[in-house]
Amino acid sequence: MNTQSQQQRFASRQAAGDALVDALVYYRGADVLVLGLARGGVVVAARVAEGLAAELDVIVARKLPSPISTELAIGAVTADGERYLNEGLISELGVSDVFLSAVTGVQRAEARKREQQLRGTRPPPRITGRIVILVDDGLATGATMHAAVRSVRKQHPARLIVAAPVGSHEACEALAHEADEVVCPWRPESFGAIGLYYQNFVQTSDAEVQQILEHSTAMRSVEPW
Repeated sequence: MNTQSQQQRFASRQAAGDALVDALVYYRGADVLVLGLARGGVVVAARVAEGLAAELDVIVARKLPSPISTELAIGAVTADGERYLNEGLISELGVSDVFLSAVTGVQRAEARKREQQLRGTRPPPRITGRIVILVDDGLATGATMHAAVRSVRKQHPARLIVAAPVGSHEACEALAHEADEVVCPWRPESFGAIGLYYQNFVQTSDAEVQQILEHSTAMRSVEPW
């Protein structure tokens, strides 16, 4: 990563969220729901929701690991079973339908467990007819975001926006075919790991996500926008 890129790094996920607010400010005052992809995306999404005076909630999408490496994703699945598959990679690796079915079942169950745990006793948010902004801390392959977009789309939002502070050209272009709008202010020519674009990229814990969501809910009950 060159010196110029290093100087451009976001100080933190919170700072990245503030940068996204500037790019999304025209949605302030509308009926907006901001959904953060757990876990790191929720930190970014919290600042977006605050800046837009919008409701905040969480969505969980789990990567589907390949048979040759748990680090290599062949797709992703959400808690409600909506799935995205990287068909080219699946074909290249010769992944069987049996393997796909098994790994999807495991990761969907984990996504459901995580989403229930993070949301707690709060009911799922209303999506139909609303402007929904899906937020993550970065888009490398975009697999989890693809699955999240498909999950939200089937609930008929009025408009569906994908937002991330940094992302690869390939991921942003592919998502533009599924979302109504992709907001990604920084698209490096040669994309590396998402953490390279942050000065502070410590792992976000489940407890931190729960605290963020609880705080947002409490603030809206005290001062509804």
